[in-house]
Amino acid sequence: MVDRRDVTARLSQLVMTVDEYERLMTEALPHLLNHATTQTRRFLRETGQWGDDVCHEKLALRWGYELVERFLMYGRTEIPCRPLFFLDSLIAKYFSQPEPFCYDKELLSPLGRFLEGLTSRAVISRDALMALFYHLYGFGQSQVAKVLGLGTTETQRVYKNFERWRRSGWQRAVDEVGITREDLMEIESHKRRYPDQFHAEADRLSRIVQAHYRKSEPEHFPCLSRQQWAHLFKEGYGYDYRVWHLALCRDCLSEVCDVHQDDSQDVLTPQLDLRIRPLLNGRLVESYHSVDH
Repeated sequence: MVDRRDVTARLSQLVMTVDEYERLMTEALPHLLNHATTQTRRFLRETGQWGDDVCHEKLALRWGYELVERFLMYGRTEIPCRPLFFLDSLIAKYFSQPEPFCYDKELLSPLGRFLEGLTSRAVISRDALMALFYHLYGFGQSQVAKVLGLGTTETQRVYKNFERWRRSGWQRAVDEVGITREDLMEIESHKRRYPDQFHAEADRLSRIVQAHYRKSEPEHFPCLSRQQWAHLFKEGYGYDYRVWHLALCRDCLSEVCDVHQDDSQDVLTPQLDLRIRPLLNGRLVESYHSVDH
């Protein structure tokens, strides 16, 4: 087992060659991730953005991975260097930007906050992840099962995901992100009065949010070609890959739907049609019990 104190000490020493750097990175990645996550948590606390819950821990971990990825990408070009000091300087530079993701002005509108909150919930909730197919494209449970190529057991889980989301998940998500009744009414009014403008804005913002959150897990699932997707479905593997990536990538979802259309006419090409509320027994959920935040 690698001694943590020894690795930390070596990360603080001058690394002179690329080979030495590569060997050290092989041992030190868990320590670098822990360091980046700790620094992220500290930044969020100092800026009043922190809450002691799973969502914020996931946020810190996601940024930790992103910062370490940047460090690995640039570190080789900075040799000779002291790796830990270089990582700290990269972290400081990142969080000193005037507009990091958490301050993105484009996501401060009710629509932006709704899309960001919905997607951030999907990072930690399979119910919310499956619900993205409905909220973004209007897909029902059976359509989701067809698009993802699910078997009987997985399809039943999708129905349970949708049911739990309708019953309590959606309400919890809007409460957590601080969406008020007035915010929801503003979003729905904008959609009703200016549908073309609304969907253009929703399309643009959703792509910003999805590109960010698609990198939130330890294994970043890259986009696949049409041939690769067809092979994955034909061989019947990559279930988690399918669910996670396709819920957060419209381009790949379109490719997969095109592939499925060769076998079934029931699969439609996804087009953004943002649904604000989930369906409950064939009717939109109208209740909103949260007080204004």
